[in-house]
Amino acid sequence: MDNIEFFKPYPPYLCMHVRTFVEDMEQVAPPDLAEDFDVGKIGLVVEGKTTVIRICCALDATPHVVKTAVLASADMLVVHHTPLWKPVTALTGRTADLMRALLSANINLYVMHTNFDRAAGGVNDALAELLAIKDASPMTLGCIGTCNLKPEEISRRLGGNIRIWGDIKKTERLALVAGSGFDPSLIDEANNRGADSFLSAEMKHSVARSSPLPCIEATHYALEAPAMQRLSHRKGWMYIDDPPLLQTII
Repeated sequence: MDNIEFFKPYPPYLCMHVRTFVEDMEQVAPPDLAEDFDVGKIGLVVEGKTTVIRICCALDATPHVVKTAVLASADMLVVHHTPLWKPVTALTGRTADLMRALLSANINLYVMHTNFDRAAGGVNDALAELLAIKDASPMTLGCIGTCNLKPEEISRRLGGNIRIWGDIKKTERLALVAGSGFDPSLIDEANNRGADSFLSAEMKHSVARSSPLPCIEATHYALEAPAMQRLSHRKGWMYIDDPPLLQTII
């Protein structure tokens, strides 16, 4: 596989029991910060080796990510989104393929989802940092603050592929929710707090048509991957990039 940065041996002190790793991650993103729908879907969702040395990190446990982690001889794969959203009553198809690859390689899978969204230094804070947001303050989800970037620069920092809904005149006070956050109540909250525009992903037509604010739509990946990249860099892990392939037809 191309572009795989294989691990160099870690110093012995970086070897840890899986329980120690879990305790460390729960300090980074406390489980009690998670939304109710994440109960049972975060934390250690696949058990592998009891000793953790080599750690990979990604936004999703996609086939490419899992294959890369296996080739890198990882002991742990940390992701934002669980591949097991629904109760598992049968292992078939793509889910079976992913689980077979992880279990046969004895790789642990650790998920930090909405608890990492809300955590200090987590997903929304990383996005705010990427966009140079100043004086950021939390909203019910996401945050709002001063942004001196024009839409063109916001697009560049997010890797392009943004769409603007409405007539955007300025982005001096930008509200953002990483991931799928175009909720009418959140947009209203941002509007009431003086936002000029609202940034998130996965816009619905009905929401766009009723929004009191112009909205900037980016991809789910562009808004959430920066946090996993930053976490990976801080911890000395291997980050596996697997963005969606998007093409613009003119």
